[in-house]
Amino acid sequence: MKIKEVTEGRSRHKLAVELLFGILMLGCVFMIATNEDMRSTETRLSGIVSYINEQCNGYNRMNLASETKSLMRVMEGARQTEENLFRTGAEDEEILKQCVQNGYLTGILLLDPEGQVEARYDTGGTEPDMEEYLQSPAVLGTALCREKSYAVRIPQTDDSYVDLAAAGKRDGTGIVVAYYHTPEEYVEAFNLSLNSFLNGYNMDYDGTFVICSGNRIVAANDPFLVDKNADEVEILNYIKGQRISGKLVHTKIEDSLSRYFGLMDHGRDYYIYAYTTESRVFGSTIQNMIISLVIYVAILIVIHTVHWRTTQSYREEQMQLQQEYTEQLQSKNEKLQEAVGEADRANAAKTNFLARMSHDIRTPLNGIIGLLEINEAHPEDRELICANQKKMVVAAHHLLSLLNDILQMSKLESGEIQLAHEVMNLKELSQDVLTIVEQRAVEAGVTLEYDRTFDWVAHAKVYGSPLHVRQIFLNIYGNCIKYNKMGGSVTTSCECVGEKNQVATYRWVIADTGVGMTREFLEHIFDPFSQEHTDARSVYHGTGLGMAIVKSLVDQMGGTIEVTSVEGGGSTFTITLPFSITAETGEAEIPADGVEEPADIRGLHILLAEDNELNAEIAQVLLGDAGVTITVARDGQEAVDIFSSRPQGTFDGILMDIMMPVMDGLTATETIRALERPDAGTIPIIAMTANAFGEDVRKCLDAGMNDHLAKPLQMEKVTAVIAAHCRK
Repeated sequence: MKIKEVTEGRSRHKLAVELLFGILMLGCVFMIATNEDMRSTETRLSGIVSYINEQCNGYNRMNLASETKSLMRVMEGARQTEENLFRTGAEDEEILKQCVQNGYLTGILLLDPEGQVEARYDTGGTEPDMEEYLQSPAVLGTALCREKSYAVRIPQTDDSYVDLAAAGKRDGTGIVVAYYHTPEEYVEAFNLSLNSFLNGYNMDYDGTFVICSGNRIVAANDPFLVDKNADEVEILNYIKGQRISGKLVHTKIEDSLSRYFGLMDHGRDYYIYAYTTESRVFGSTIQNMIISLVIYVAILIVIHTVHWRTTQSYREEQMQLQQEYTEQLQSKNEKLQEAVGEADRANAAKTNFLARMSHDIRTPLNGIIGLLEINEAHPEDRELICANQKKMVVAAHHLLSLLNDILQMSKLESGEIQLAHEVMNLKELSQDVLTIVEQRAVEAGVTLEYDRTFDWVAHAKVYGSPLHVRQIFLNIYGNCIKYNKMGGSVTTSCECVGEKNQVATYRWVIADTGVGMTREFLEHIFDPFSQEHTDARSVYHGTGLGMAIVKSLVDQMGGTIEVTSVEGGGSTFTITLPFSITAETGEAEIPADGVEEPADIRGLHILLAEDNELNAEIAQVLLGDAGVTITVARDGQEAVDIFSSRPQGTFDGILMDIMMPVMDGLTATETIRALERPDAGTIPIIAMTANAFGEDVRKCLDAGMNDHLAKPLQMEKVTAVIAAHCRK
């Protein structure tokens, strides 16, 4: 019972809301419809009135043009008559008649300077009324100045008019007046009828339109109003009294139930009125309200139908929503579990990475420390000490390679590695790489097979990043040799697979006969620190970063790399790289083998900027043994001060560390280059830093340095670079 009462109460409430909304809607429709009807009526009447106004203005312009033309013709007649009179010296009637006929005039008057008629001739007919104008100062004034003339149109009482022109005689004895009379019937025939502008406008449909000149109604589409005084028409008085031009106003006639809407506009010489009945204005309002009511009822029917159907399917939808919610919740839980798993794996990877790096770094360090202790315990055994020193160099190079791989992988993942775009020689680069790895292959007992003619290079000169291309192939060849067998081989084939839009694409296929890889490991071969066997670090001295670095560099170059392998049967690497072709067409020359003479740097004076005392001491000893005089600066600012305080030519070059206190090496270089002394821009400045990547080299060169030496220093390269720049 209570549920039924609640339902009935809701139904009554809904019905009341629908009725109230319907009333509000009809009220809104009524307001909108009436405003729209008034707006459309104002637009319609305003448009018609504007059109009539334009026609009236055109009518005025036409009549004005006609009047001007007529006055100019009469003026020309007066001038010509004065010319003829002066030329002939006679003023008889025959001369005046001839002038009237030649000038197409009605008549000519000859006046004395006081305006009295001395002679005249006209064609006959009614004598026009123009006595008042003949005595006017404007006419009399023409006698005083021959250049002065006067013309005027004089309306007559019978609606005709006279065009009059006066010109003074050149001897100053009088005035020549010429005139032309236009009869009433010709005026009616010539002028446009204002009533013609209102033809086609129906009073019952379009409304009433009235044209007034002053207070006189000169035209209307209601014949009853024509020629009436506008002040006698109540509606026109009310519209005019509102003094609102172009806006619709509401009015009514006293002692009558009739109501009107009208507006007014005015032109140069006319007032135009337009008005229509109230019923004509709001003719569509009732129709719009009926249509709105029908639409509202139809909408209510549709709403009730939809509501009924919605109620029927509500439970099914609720069940479906509940099921979808459960599935979404389950999906979110699964994603959350995956995220937790990924976080756990990431933490485990970090822990594993730290453990592996700790092991990989400690292993060569432990070897170096142990070998140093052995040397200290056996100072007399020179053969043992020399052997241990070679082992320490190998361990140090392995440690350096490990650190370089870790740093480069970090830069690749953070996007700090930027590829160069410079001209490189593919033949020379390929020969350099194969020359380096061929020595490694010989030491490992592996045969290196490749085309030594390099005929596969279709375009030797291309644009690329030679440092990174070299690194890609050194890593791949290094793995092929490292994981090969004694007596095994590494075979290389290469070809140009296509050329399009000045881009040549090369494909290298490098196959080895090594230990191979399992299918499962191939899926992770490009993952950082990925190694198939846990003893790889000890047996092969690998870090698991080489292939990850190769993959990142190949992707940045827009190329591809594919690896196939059979466990125990070797691996095959297929690398495809695109290169932009340069404009240079000459064949690349492969340098002949030869023995380079050792660089001579004896007698040079070098300024060394190095904040680390041990590094400074090592450089002093090694360079001192080579015959170089060293002056040490402990930071960049001290290097600038020492250089600027010494005479020109004191130093042959500067070795500049990059990371120093007070002032870093890049800033110190820029400061030295900016000094106002002749040798500031020419003295060779060579970077000597542990920052060894291509981006670091570019920063040094951009700062104004001449070259770059990477720590740990190799004395052969150090002396060669110093000699190349300081012996010029």
